[in-house]
Amino acid sequence: MNAAQRRKVILERLTEADAPLSASVLAGELGVSRQIVVGDVALLRASGTQIDATPRGYQLHPAARGYTGILACVHSTADQMREELYTVVDQGGIVVDVAVENPLYGELRGNLNLASRYDVDHFIRQAADTPECLLSRMTGGVHLHTLSCPTPEAFRRIEAALDAKGLLYKKEE
Repeated sequence: MNAAQRRKVILERLTEADAPLSASVLAGELGVSRQIVVGDVALLRASGTQIDATPRGYQLHPAARGYTGILACVHSTADQMREELYTVVDQGGIVVDVAVENPLYGELRGNLNLASRYDVDHFIRQAADTPECLLSRMTGGVHLHTLSCPTPEAFRRIEAALDAKGLLYKKEE
């Protein structure tokens, strides 16, 4: 199998996948090294394919269906972070990413693609193992989430639920 065929297979596997696929899994299926897969994914991205690298592996970026919006949130504990993320997924939303403003680098963004309590629990476990890696720690808990929702109404419902729980960031006046 040549490199172009291998990249085609990677794209097909990502298209069919219901969950992220790690570079190691793809490498095993293709009989190449993990680094070859990482390079292939980089070339696919460079060609315009929207592939997200999540903590659990690669996946195609959520399709631009439904409604996408951004909310500013704030939390100071792991329990509040869990409550925030559960609130989104319980209302049918997907937490696409998290972003913070950094004085040196500008905006820093991490892909999350959390669509269920299972995804949230997995993320929370990883965060507990590496709490210093949380982007929101750089900003006192303030962060932005891009949410993918089935409808604008679902987005507003999520926003209202987060507001009722005190998890939306509101600039002090």
